[in-house]
Amino acid sequence: MYSTRSGLILGFHGCDASVAKDVLNGKTVLKASTNSYDWLGHGIYFWEHSPSRAMEFAKHLQKHSNRSKRAIQKPAVIGAVIDLGACLDLLDYQNLQLLKEGYQIVRNAGSEIPQNKPIGNLGELLVRDLDCSVIEAVHKFKQKTGQAPFDSVRSVFYEGNELYPNAGFREKDHIQICIRNPNCIKGFFLPRMMDEAFLKV
Repeated sequence: MYSTRSGLILGFHGCDASVAKDVLNGKTVLKASTNSYDWLGHGIYFWEHSPSRAMEFAKHLQKHSNRSKRAIQKPAVIGAVIDLGACLDLLDYQNLQLLKEGYQIVRNAGSEIPQNKPIGNLGELLVRDLDCSVIEAVHKFKQKTGQAPFDSVRSVFYEGNELYPNAGFREKDHIQICIRNPNCIKGFFLPRMMDEAFLKV
């Protein structure tokens, strides 16, 4: 009953400057990610209300991607006005129970259960094959049983070093959105800098 979110939000996507330009000019669209390790399942990913995190991610991809197949030459950010529609919001207790059911579907499928894998010195589970499979199982179950599909998925991601000793916050904590239904994206825009002349003292 409460899965449909009211109001619009802003999402930010890190990409190459050429991609941002082409999307803004209507020459192309952002493509859905379909990697087996996409932690919120398959769809178009945005950082909720965080252009700075989107830019940091784009710079990370520029630096660490294969130089012969570098996807990002010039890091950029494109903003989107988004209506989440029917959202599998994993900040909602009720929706977390759906993931438990999704896991049972994956476990009972009879094939090898995918695993989440840690990367880096912090041992963070950044490669999320299991979580992707569980979320995709939830979507497939809704489709199979004739239920209305989720348009989007939303969750918090804890990432990075502690901000200070014994902190409950990490340097890259963020909320991320995965858009499954591209009609949720109402428009794109180029983020602008604050006009400091109009800042209140």
